[in-house]
Amino acid sequence: MGKIVFFLFFITFFSNANEGEWSKTGHRTVGEVAEQHLSKKTRKALKKLLNGRDLAYVSTFGDDIKADRAFKEFSAWHYVNIPDGKRYSDIEPNKHGDIVVGIQKCVEIIKDPNAKREDKVFYLKMLVHLIGDLHQPLHVGRFEDKGGNDIQVQWFNKGSNLHKVWDSNMINDYGMSYTELASSLPKLSKKQIKQIQEGTIYDWVGESQDIAQQLYGSVEAGEKLYYRYSYDWWGTVEDQLQKGGLRLAKVLNGLF
Repeated sequence: MGKIVFFLFFITFFSNANEGEWSKTGHRTVGEVAEQHLSKKTRKALKKLLNGRDLAYVSTFGDDIKADRAFKEFSAWHYVNIPDGKRYSDIEPNKHGDIVVGIQKCVEIIKDPNAKREDKVFYLKMLVHLIGDLHQPLHVGRFEDKGGNDIQVQWFNKGSNLHKVWDSNMINDYGMSYTELASSLPKLSKKQIKQIQEGTIYDWVGESQDIAQQLYGSVEAGEKLYYRYSYDWWGTVEDQLQKGGLRLAKVLNGLF
């Protein structure tokens, strides 16, 4: 993916080479985790708005509409590029928006008692998607390499890039369905869940940015990546999918 965004100097759209942020499996996993932590009231409200569809089903909506130029204005909502040494609060607004602005707009429309039902449904689907995107760390990557898109690597001898490795390569090659992946995530206590759900969207952006900085140091341009990379980083993938789902549930429970 309010006007809390960046100067055009610091922002650019991700390459069309992206194959769906967090991949469909990743987004659906976030939706499935969230579904398991909804209140009864929220579950009822969502079922009504989504015509019985669950969060996993609508979680890919933000990517699905990219093929339609009518939705081009939402392209910049999927990410935010932050220069080294800066935090989100340090950056000047950009008129195209970013992932934080997108999430805030979705919340605003969903909360608006005067908003049309069709608008609430649209922005609800976008919200589910964007909170998933926020927890893919390279969606809070650097401007100069388009969130890792320009860092070319080999993934099992096939051309890829750092962003794509995290969007889809690792998750897709892991070979689990989203339901299998969601059910295999670490079991957390109520205290641990509460700790993960604490903070604001700005805290979550900062957290993803910190992880992104680690990921930049995890590869060298042109490097050939194999099983060892997944072995080293799969725990982070799981953590981010689980955090995304738990925080999505928190936001939705707060809205309904």
